[in-house]
Amino acid sequence: MTTTRFAPSPTGYIHVGNLRTALMNYLIARKSGGTFILRIDDTDPVRSKQEYVDGIQRDLEWLGLTWDKVERQSERLDRYVAAADKLREMGRFYECFETPVELDLKRKKQLNMGKPPVYDRAALALSDADRDALRAERGDGHWRFMLNQTRIEWTDGILGDLSIDAASVSDPVLIKQDGQFLYTLASVVDDVEMGVTHVVRGSDHVTNTATQIQIMEALGGTPPSFAHHSLLTGPQGESLSKRLGTLALRDLREAGIEPGALLSLMSRLGSSQPVELRTSLDEIAEGFDVSQFGSAPTKFDVDDLYPLTGRLLHDLPLADVAADLAAAGVPADKAEAVWSVIHDNITTRKDIATWWDMFANGADPVIDDEDREFVSQAMAMLPEGALDGDSWGGWTKAVKEATGRKGRGLFMPLRKALTGQSHGPDMSAVLPLLQVIKAKG
Repeated sequence: MTTTRFAPSPTGYIHVGNLRTALMNYLIARKSGGTFILRIDDTDPVRSKQEYVDGIQRDLEWLGLTWDKVERQSERLDRYVAAADKLREMGRFYECFETPVELDLKRKKQLNMGKPPVYDRAALALSDADRDALRAERGDGHWRFMLNQTRIEWTDGILGDLSIDAASVSDPVLIKQDGQFLYTLASVVDDVEMGVTHVVRGSDHVTNTATQIQIMEALGGTPPSFAHHSLLTGPQGESLSKRLGTLALRDLREAGIEPGALLSLMSRLGSSQPVELRTSLDEIAEGFDVSQFGSAPTKFDVDDLYPLTGRLLHDLPLADVAADLAAAGVPADKAEAVWSVIHDNITTRKDIATWWDMFANGADPVIDDEDREFVSQAMAMLPEGALDGDSWGGWTKAVKEATGRKGRGLFMPLRKALTGQSHGPDMSAVLPLLQVIKAKG
């Protein structure tokens, strides 16, 4: 059975970059009828916060990305201890005592000599007495996995055949000096023990994947099928790293972006398939194919989400927006009429309140100087009493006969005077909904 996972760190809120990873793994599982695991990477006790765990789950639920089970790495520390012990027994795990400053000096020296900045394995030459002395002086060291310095090869689901020379990669640190297990080890143990069959993540993890394949094999596990998607950039190709804080899913939700719009875009962005608005995750999953994605950096423009959101809202039935209409103050007996008029003219649900405010309280009229006398004359001719669907036609016909104006010169000044806008719904439907007409007075 296909098993995938999304493993966010609860040190912040999910942004669009995280969503891309979560969505791809979710769709692979759902398309095959498999299992999708939400795995909280909370091995860092200082930076991990419950509020972020709650936020991650809330964001995924908003999108409909439901998980089959949830795991917390902080509850699996004993499994990582056992894996570390096994690697020590195999002679593949060794303790190092260099400080960050010493490691940085080593890297700079290697670069100055034209060599790759790879850890020199100096700790392997330490005697037991040396280690005891360093431990007494500096405390416990950090632990590295000793790579077999061969080529690590796999067929990537997006990037194709990959081959990395392990000799060009530093032995990865798996346990920090303070005893914290790092992602590289915890993820390997979890993927093996949870039977994860497919992993999709960003292309910045390619080197991690190479080292994790060796760790998995050392622990007797079978590596899953890996696929590495491209990283997102801004619309001009600029780095998104400084903007991701403003592209958190909770911020997009607050801005009025619809889940279906976000999912439709992110499930196709960077692939050879066109972006098409889909109304359900089943539809999205049916057309999803990870092999259709490319390796080139993928441009993301948040403004692309608004037309998709608007198109999705245009087709919603009254029942799906009844609560929004009520929240905006629209009386129940007017909800159907209001929605029928505005549904093609909103971009987000927030626009409902704007339209109702105009209907209920009147709009600030926009009247060009050359139209001022005409508008004043027309307003004086506006029928008294209740207005209906025939009122606009009858009124404008009378105004045309009285003033000689016709076409755009007749209709546009009246629209702008009544609604403060130069475009919008059919005025024959708008006029009956206007509770206050400011331009008349």
